[in-house]
Amino acid sequence: MIIPAPLGWWRDAPGGAAWLERLPQIVNRCAERWSLDVGEPLSGGNVALVLEALSADGAAVVLKVSFPDEESEHEADALALWDGTGAVRLLAHDISERALLLERIDPGTCLWEVGDDEQAMAIAADVMLALHGRAPPAGPFKTLADAAAGWAETIPRDWVSTGCAFPADIVDLAVEACLELPVGRLPDVVLHQDLHGGNILCSSDRGWLAIDPKPLVGEAAFDAASLLRDRRWLLNGPATQAMVSRRLDLLVETTGLDRERMRLWGIVHALAWGVSGTKVEPDMICCAEALASV
Repeated sequence: MIIPAPLGWWRDAPGGAAWLERLPQIVNRCAERWSLDVGEPLSGGNVALVLEALSADGAAVVLKVSFPDEESEHEADALALWDGTGAVRLLAHDISERALLLERIDPGTCLWEVGDDEQAMAIAADVMLALHGRAPPAGPFKTLADAAAGWAETIPRDWVSTGCAFPADIVDLAVEACLELPVGRLPDVVLHQDLHGGNILCSSDRGWLAIDPKPLVGEAAFDAASLLRDRRWLLNGPATQAMVSRRLDLLVETTGLDRERMRLWGIVHALAWGVSGTKVEPDMICCAEALASV
């Protein structure tokens, strides 16, 4: 099996090269265990190996194998909880291999292909509400409060390591939000955490569905963060602030969630995901700055 080129970056990550070497054996074991006829890699996968396949009864399915890291640890648990409501349906999984057998979403049109931002936000909001309809179990997910406590430490540390590449007041705002937002106890839901347009696909018979969750348990407003900073439509400059403000308004209208809490979580998540070590993602910082000003 030829490893898709977009996965090549794993060779520079700790343990990544060894994982890439193991992938053909993992795929073979999964194919045997689940009686799969495995086909070609699906486009768009640059973190996990995602392959088209046919089951023994001829059904079109997807085999996904992820690197055994914290992000992918409880993906199967979230998909099992949602059980096809607002998300791709989990058919089987193997914890030891970090492998998932999923329904194939056909035609699989990505929400990024919807050209109108307001329409796309409305679709995404409906998906988010569907995901939040299931009460979280006692475990096994990490809590948003714990994640926020970690971000309160890593965001300023990473900001310094990047040479203080953006205004300090945004860092202060994010840290304050990390410490204060979890204090007010709100109902918990299972959060997707990465609900941007690239992770929402269209099914001809089941509508728009989420894929690739990185689940946490916490307040629903947090899941708006990835929608607010969805880089598919964001532009640099004043247009970003206007677009982000409109997205906030639309999400308030469609979900009934608190605008200020969505805004603050958006700043937190943009910095938490946009700054690491000495790397800064300009689009993320642009969005954080826009959210700080609306």
